Amino acid sequence: PPHGGHYCPRRGDHNMVTPEGEAVPKAQKRKMIKALVKEFRLEEATKKAAAVTAELTAKDAKVEDPVDPTAYFENRRSFVLRQQEAGVEPYPHKFQTTTRLPELRAKFEAMEIADGAHTEEVVSIAGRVMSKRESGKNLIFYDVHADGVKLQVTAEAASAEYDFAAVHDTIRRGDIVGFSGVVGRTRRGELSLFPTVVILLSPCLKMIPRQGQLQDKELRYRMRYLDLMTNPRVRDIFVTRSRVVSFMRRFFEDMDFLEVETPMMNPIPGGATARPFITHHNSLNADMYMRIAPELYLKQLIVGGLDRVFEIGRSFRNEGIDLTHNPEFTTCELYWAYADYNDIMKMTEDLLSQMVLKLCGTLQIPYQPEAAAEPYIIDFTPPFRRVSFIDEIERCGNFKIPRPLESEEANEVLRAKAKELGIQVEAPLTTYRLLDKFAEVFIEDATVNPTFLMDQPALMSPLAKYHRSRPGLSERFELIVGPFEVANAYTELNNPIVQRENFEAQARQKAEGDDEAQFMDEEFCQSLEHALPPTGGWGLGVDRLCMLLTNQPSIREVLCFPARRDVHTAQQAAAPDERAD
Repeated sequence: PPHGGHYCPRRGDHNMVTPEGEAVPKAQKRKMIKALVKEFRLEEATKKAAAVTAELTAKDAKVEDPVDPTAYFENRRSFVLRQQEAGVEPYPHKFQTTTRLPELRAKFEAMEIADGAHTEEVVSIAGRVMSKRESGKNLIFYDVHADGVKLQVTAEAASAEYDFAAVHDTIRRGDIVGFSGVVGRTRRGELSLFPTVVILLSPCLKMIPRQGQLQDKELRYRMRYLDLMTNPRVRDIFVTRSRVVSFMRRFFEDMDFLEVETPMMNPIPGGATARPFITHHNSLNADMYMRIAPELYLKQLIVGGLDRVFEIGRSFRNEGIDLTHNPEFTTCELYWAYADYNDIMKMTEDLLSQMVLKLCGTLQIPYQPEAAAEPYIIDFTPPFRRVSFIDEIERCGNFKIPRPLESEEANEVLRAKAKELGIQVEAPLTTYRLLDKFAEVFIEDATVNPTFLMDQPALMSPLAKYHRSRPGLSERFELIVGPFEVANAYTELNNPIVQRENFEAQARQKAEGDDEAQFMDEEFCQSLEHALPPTGGWGLGVDRLCMLLTNQPSIREVLCFPARRDVHTAQQAAAPDERAD
C-alpha cells in the first residue's frame, strides 16, 4: 500500500484466483482487500506507539535519571547559578498556600466530581515532587507529596498562565514546587489539581532514592530526611510518637498535675543507678554531669508544696547501645503527694489502656521483637498481672535465696546459681546485679502482656520506701511489657535518716568498683529534712512505649536521630546518590 493508507491493487490483482484455480468473486475480493488494509493500519499504529513510548522513556532518563549523580548535582547547581545571574530568585521567600494536602483530599474526595470534570474553587498547594511523567509536550503529570499524603498534579499547556515549556523543563524529581489551580478528576477518575500557576520554590540539587528503595539502616538513621521522603511508614512512627506524648500530657493535666522543667546538667548525677556523662562548665570551672534522671529535683518541688508535678524530657546515660538502649532517651516522670505505689499502679493501668485504645483502636496490639521472630499479641486490658520479684525468681529458678538479702550467704547462693545456669553477669558480682540479671532472664524474657513486677529488695531500691509488711523489700514496681521494662515506680522514701544511710551504702558500692552506684546527694538529704509528704513516684520510658505501639524491634526506629558512630562525611554524601537507582 502507498502512503496515505489506501489499498491500491497492483496490476494483475484483479485476476485473483482460489487455490483451486477458480476466479475469486468480487464480494469476497473486497473482503480480502479490507482485511489487508486493517492489518497494515494495526501494524503502523503499533510501530508509532512504540516510538512514542521510547521517546518518553528517553526523556525520563535524560531528565530524572542521569547515570552519573555527580554530573546531576553539577547540572542542578549550574541551573541555580544561572537563575541567580539572570536576576531570578531560585529560592523564593514565600508561597501562600490555601490548604494542606490532607485537607484537600478529604474535602474533594467527598465531593461528587465526574470523570474529566473540574470544580470552580481555586486552591494553592505546595509539596515535594516525587514523580514526573510527560505525555507529549503539552501534558505533564506530577506526584506531589506533603504531610504524608500524595496528590496528582495534571499540568496542561492549554490552561497555563505561564511559559509552560520553560517552567516545566526546570522541575525535577525531589524539587519543592507550588501549584495554584482548580481541583477535578482526570478522565480515568484520578483526583488531581489542574494548575494555572506553577512556581519552583526550592530546587533539589541531589538525586533522591525512589519510594522504598532506601533500606540501608545506618544510612537511614544518618540521613533521616531521605528516610522520611522515601519510606512513608517512618513518618507514621514519628506521628504516633508525637501523639503518645500529647496523650500523656493531656492525661496528667486532666488530673491536675503541673508540668515543670528541671536542670539537664547537675553537680551530682542522682535519681537512678547508671553511669553518667561528664561535661565541663567553663564559667563555673567545674565538672558537671548530664542528668540520668530528674527524680531528686522533682521531689524537692513536692517538699516545696507543688503536690502534683510531672516532666517529659531527655535523660542521658553513658552505657551500651542495643535494641532497647540509647545513650539519650525520653522519659516521663511524675510525683504525686499523698499517693502510694498502689495508686500509681491503678493510674498506670488507666493511662496505658486508654492510650492504646485511643491510638491503636484496640487493646490487643501485635508486636514482633525481631525480624526472624514470630509476632505475638500484647493485651493491654486492665487489670494487669502482678507478681512478686523475689517470689517469682525463686519459683522460676527452683531455689531459695537466704535472708537477709544483704548477707554474704545470699550473694554466694546467687553466684553459684548463676554459674550453674550459665548466666553471665557483669562484674562486680554484687547481689544487686545478680538479682537484676535473674529477673531479666526468668521474668522479663518470658513476659508478654503488661505485668507489674512488685516488691523489689530494698537493697536494689535506695530511693524507695521500705515495704510496710515484708521486711527487706520495698514498695516498688517495674512494669514489664513484652520483652522489656517500660515503667518504674515507688512509694517514695521520705525518711531522711534512712535515705542518708542508703546513699552511704551506695557510696561504699561505688568505692568497691561499681561505677553505676549512686552518689551521695547532701542537698537532697537536706530537702527531705524539711518533710517530704507521703508520695508516689513514677517514671516511664517514652521510647520503649513507642516501640510497642508502632511494632518496632529497635529503639533506633522510634528516635528521629539515634546515636551513631561518626563516619567520614564525604563517603556518606555520595551514598544516597549511588543507591538512587
